[in-house]
Amino acid sequence: MDMPYLPNISHILGALSIYDLEDTAGEALWKYDPNNEKDRETIIILFVLKDLMYLSYRHRSVLMSILKDALDSPGFDFAKEFESDYDEHITMAWDETEIADPRGFFADIYRLANEVWKDDLQKASLEDPSTW
Repeated sequence: MDMPYLPNISHILGALSIYDLEDTAGEALWKYDPNNEKDRETIIILFVLKDLMYLSYRHRSVLMSILKDALDSPGFDFAKEFESDYDEHITMAWDETEIADPRGFFADIYRLANEVWKDDLQKASLEDPSTW
């Protein structure tokens, strides 16, 4: 709790890592098509955002801030965030070749997080992050 939070864009997709959970989390996720707009919203709200609720409102604010920075960076490679890393025991529900628009996927995460977490993000914006 007293350690600094060092966010990483890959943390956002933690709920989509199904290593050793193919029969549970994998089956639940594979019911949806990440390239279908409605399915993608369901994936983001029911899995991605819900999974990040364990973070404090401050942590989620910082995470959304780095996501915004990445989205504002035209050269940021969002596809790499969907790559599995078997050495690190990370198997993504859909790999980078299955996501038609990785940047759009993350843009939707940002948009929906700002809707779902509106009150918490507003609360964080009223504070001075240097005091956290």
